[in-house]
Amino acid sequence: MTTTRAGCAVEADGRIIFEVPEAHGRRLLLRLRPKKGLPEETLHVLDLNSADEGRARAVLGAGPVLAEGRWDVYLLDGSERTRLRPGPRDLRVLVDGHLRDRHAPLAVRVPYVTKDGFLAVRTWLRPAHAEVDRVDVTGGALTVSARLHGASLPDGAEVLLRLRRDGGTIRTIEPLVGQAGRSFSFTVADETLDLGIWDMFVRPAPGAPMIRLARLLDDVADRKNVFVYPGATAGGIVVRPYYTVDNDLSLDVKRTG
Repeated sequence: MTTTRAGCAVEADGRIIFEVPEAHGRRLLLRLRPKKGLPEETLHVLDLNSADEGRARAVLGAGPVLAEGRWDVYLLDGSERTRLRPGPRDLRVLVDGHLRDRHAPLAVRVPYVTKDGFLAVRTWLRPAHAEVDRVDVTGGALTVSARLHGASLPDGAEVLLRLRRDGGTIRTIEPLVGQAGRSFSFTVADETLDLGIWDMFVRPAPGAPMIRLARLLDDVADRKNVFVYPGATAGGIVVRPYYTVDNDLSLDVKRTG
């Protein structure tokens, strides 16, 4: 049996164009991968139209139509569906995506190859987003710089570190905000943090919703094992920044030794 492969290209406006060998009457199916033990609930179907050289093409528009998660890609023929292997992927426009200002809501989609070799699309859908630019670890100092998309930082902005195990313990840090009110940086004082995992947010103004710090605006769908940082060590405590499975930035605080 011949394995069907789908190529895809991301356009500058955010559209994703899929191409497969032409097959009359078929469509493309995107399936939101359900959490373990739960049934599938969310599907999105795209029409396939004839293109050049015996190919068929489907277009996923730039609008925020896909929920946040991982979408597996299938070829749909009536009630039969076949999961697609990846063909060529053109993701060049995503590489410097962090350099462009984004508007709310942010719909981020990155085609990628799953661990078992199939084509999928990683999506994020967020009202606003704080894109991490640099994470500097020098000795006992940890400094993070980021840029806000879909919101601005007036007076009163603050960075919040929330202890994951109880969700109620929060440490606040006053960020250094750039002149345009979008970029900001902050330094973490290790001695103020209890042991555990701390998730990182920015609150643009008093009473405003918290915005998660993450790195989403490039061509890397899974960065947890790609971007690995050393820890900042001070006073018997090591604070190691890391990216979660959702590409959000968190801190792992442990004792040394």
